[in-house]
Amino acid sequence: MSDTVLFLGLDGATFTVLDPLMRRGVMPFLRDFVAGGVRGRLASILPPLTPPAWTSLMTGKRPGEHGVFDFLQKEEPDSRYFRMAASQNIGAATIWSIVSEQGGRVTALNFPLMFPPPAVNGSVVPGGWMPWRQLRLGCYPPGLFDRLKQLPGFNAREMALDMAQEAKAIEGCDEGEYVDWITLHTRREQRWFEIMRYLMREEPAELTGIVFDGVDKLQHQCWRFLDPALRPAEPTPWEQEVMRLCDDYFRQLDGILAALVEQAGPEATVVMASDHGFGPTSDIAHLNSWLEQEGYLAWSEESAPRAEGADLQLGFAQMTRHVYQLDWDRTRAYVATPSSQGVHIVRERPDGSRLSDIAYRQLRDELVAKLSRLINPATGKPLASAVQTREEVYAGPFAALAPDIYLALEDGATISILRSDEVFHHRPEPKGNHRWDGIFLARGPLLRQGACVEDLSLLDIAPLMLYSLDLAMPSDLSGRLPEDALLPDALERRPPRLTAPSLPSAPSDDLAPEAGLGVEDEAAVVRRLRALGYVE
Repeated sequence: MSDTVLFLGLDGATFTVLDPLMRRGVMPFLRDFVAGGVRGRLASILPPLTPPAWTSLMTGKRPGEHGVFDFLQKEEPDSRYFRMAASQNIGAATIWSIVSEQGGRVTALNFPLMFPPPAVNGSVVPGGWMPWRQLRLGCYPPGLFDRLKQLPGFNAREMALDMAQEAKAIEGCDEGEYVDWITLHTRREQRWFEIMRYLMREEPAELTGIVFDGVDKLQHQCWRFLDPALRPAEPTPWEQEVMRLCDDYFRQLDGILAALVEQAGPEATVVMASDHGFGPTSDIAHLNSWLEQEGYLAWSEESAPRAEGADLQLGFAQMTRHVYQLDWDRTRAYVATPSSQGVHIVRERPDGSRLSDIAYRQLRDELVAKLSRLINPATGKPLASAVQTREEVYAGPFAALAPDIYLALEDGATISILRSDEVFHHRPEPKGNHRWDGIFLARGPLLRQGACVEDLSLLDIAPLMLYSLDLAMPSDLSGRLPEDALLPDALERRPPRLTAPSLPSAPSDDLAPEAGLGVEDEAAVVRRLRALGYVE
């Protein structure tokens, strides 16, 4: 196998931010890369959320087909209990296992849901959602962590989860904390770059991939300093400093991308993509409170905290507490997490009785109709542009683990699971939140130059990378090879090939069967979700 692919993931990247940075000269390499390759808007999946979206990119399949829907997963279809999603929840073959099966080497850095690490032909270093103390266990093959420790800039705390640094973010953080937040993630990208550069030099692989997640984290907290439409016209000295640091982050990221592309060589195919896009968010809908007002939900006597006045938290810290905060004898529907954008229907009561299929469909249809008519009084628009059943959104063998109802929220809206006297709250200052359209950029021997392509899906990235590696594509992929991105004679020079469906990769045999996040580690990850841009 002589072809190579370098995949550079930019978590949450959007042309709304990148295009102005390229025009202003902050990202000159990216500007030139776009001019010499192809670009296009990349449609994400539903919901446009980090764990299911990156998993869809890695598998070429939708959430109902690979089994990952959120940061937390239902243990069983009718269970009220949720656990942090992990690699065992991925029920489909990934690009890493497919390439390994066909004789290629891989390197995968900082992708979510890579712990416990899969046994691949190559190297895995999980990142963002790994407690840093477990990073040694998360690295594959055994001994990789000890070799990485010898790198001059290696810092496990800054690569993975360290609440001492992460929890500074963003619940009313002061000016000094904003600065610390930006500089921390600027350093993190450098740490990952050093690991990537080392492995590309010492253990070159046919498929090398990395996710730079600081893009997402800065946009959550600093959106009004990054979106040209919201940047302050007369910034205060502190605002000027924040904008300067944001520019410095993207300027350094541009240099990292340039160095990695140069190291990959002129014959490599380079693909850049984001798992979703970004935009401003100002309105919060307390859907559990709406369900309570409509008679579908009841809180227990030991009920959840009430969000009042300026307290606009989304409730990430409460995600696993609904089990004892709701009265299950009287609750018929609830929202478990702010990120899923979904409503779960209670089918099994504490006394063992079960909602019949007819009664379930009647209740679901009733909720879909009412939620479709729910209007945000601040905007006069519906809360959701579409309200759909899980069969419509999550078709596949894992659909039973998904929410029963999905809401495609109008731009600017987010969901809170906290109890509130009012269903809708308005943020006085916009934050950044996920949007449907991400980015696609690519350059390589078989790709067009200076072209813009349309109708691209996140699911198409895996087929494109396999094709660029001259490997056969499993016949059960939901994505397609984006032929519009290829040179006119590419398909004649290299006809696409199909092969039988691949099986999910198993965790490494070097780990104990029970290896995974413990209760304390899961609690730390939930606290980190709250500390990131998902709450203010």
